[in-house]
Amino acid sequence: MPRRISTDDGRAALSAVRAAAEASVAPSRTDHATAVRYLLQLLAEKAPGNSVEVRVPPFGAVQVVEGPRHTRGTPPNIVETDPTTWIALATGAEHWTDAASAGRILASGTRADISDLLPLRP
Repeated sequence: MPRRISTDDGRAALSAVRAAAEASVAPSRTDHATAVRYLLQLLAEKAPGNSVEVRVPPFGAVQVVEGPRHTRGTPPNIVETDPTTWIALATGAEHWTDAASAGRILASGTRADISDLLPLRP
């Protein structure tokens, strides 16, 4: 089981990522990774389950949403996006439909639309 990210650490990482974006510089890898993993952790807490896999390479992935569990191979319901898009979606800075129409979300499967779970409240 991965180490749980505290609310303070998660919020500090999100603040650092926002500050870097406002300064038009890349955030540190550690802050970026912590922010992504913290938001994935919040999603898993909000929608526990195993029917949808949310992937944000290279930093993390979680299985969420109640329903049929997969145990081998590629899950039938997958959401994949880049770290910057994930942070924007999870914090409400961007809407699911906008990111999807711009091609920044790969979602496959009948349960892969997780827009009703976003934004999260970090």
